[in-house]
Amino acid sequence: MLPPDPKITVLMPAYNVAKYIGQAIDSVLAQSFTDFELLIINDGSTDDTETIIHTFSDKRIRLINQPNRGVAAALNLGLMNANAPLIARFDADDICMTERLHVQYDFMMNNPQYIIVGSDADYVDMDGEFVFTCSMPAHTNEEIQELTVRNCPFIHSSVLYRKAAIMKAGGYDEHACAFEDHLLWTKCIGLGKTCNLPVPLLQVRLNPESISIDEKWRTKRFREIKSQSINSGNVTKQEGIELQTILKKQNNPRIKEGAYYSLLGKKYLWNNHQPKKARDNLLKAIRINPARIDSYFILALSFFPERLISRLYKMKPNSI
Repeated sequence: MLPPDPKITVLMPAYNVAKYIGQAIDSVLAQSFTDFELLIINDGSTDDTETIIHTFSDKRIRLINQPNRGVAAALNLGLMNANAPLIARFDADDICMTERLHVQYDFMMNNPQYIIVGSDADYVDMDGEFVFTCSMPAHTNEEIQELTVRNCPFIHSSVLYRKAAIMKAGGYDEHACAFEDHLLWTKCIGLGKTCNLPVPLLQVRLNPESISIDEKWRTKRFREIKSQSINSGNVTKQEGIELQTILKKQNNPRIKEGAYYSLLGKKYLWNNHQPKKARDNLLKAIRINPARIDSYFILALSFFPERLISRLYKMKPNSI
């Protein structure tokens, strides 16, 4: 029997994540805070994702299947079916720290004026090897308010939010393909206080199967639409169709693997200075796509002193 009126709904969209979802579910079920439901929206997976979900017998797990419609549609369906007033977002390839729900729930109970609480995160590669710790650029409500809109204020899978506030903001825009969370935050910031706790509460997995890739590998048009939409707070249906077309064309191993190794190379250079690991990954990216000049530039930077690399990154963090 499902818990009556759970205090938290852990909302997990899933699409072809058979390789990782078992570990993700295990990390949720191992939470020290136990009064939750785990609502999984299977977004038309064609691998063994659903089979693996059914291997778990915990009564707190709810599964809803839908035809493949994308992350935003899966999340909106989850919001409509969530039984709890608090929603903990979580991705099916990530790993929750044991105290995550407890820490965030206590914060929300002690601070009713807050509508969103996120956190820092440890990033790992597709094999679970630690890459770097992401310390968010803004933690307090005041710092988040001062961020420019181009800076996404939260790691999506780290947030716990009040369902009522998200519904008031209109939920996830299904036209905002691959940045539905960023667009949503721009609409939520003015509805109540928000913050990021300065402690890693989850492991975010970088992997080449993810829809999120190094945006420098996205097309110029994708970046234009995203920038315009974030600044205006709106994306049109026609722009959504255009974004879907771009993502469909880029949904191939050459681009996704190249972007994955490029991103790992950058993180080992900027965020956890290990130049040899940076070069190893950048060379993989170059072998996959030797036409990308930026990969050679970053590879060359890896031979410069750490102090100079750090200074350059702080000067232009969004340019390289």
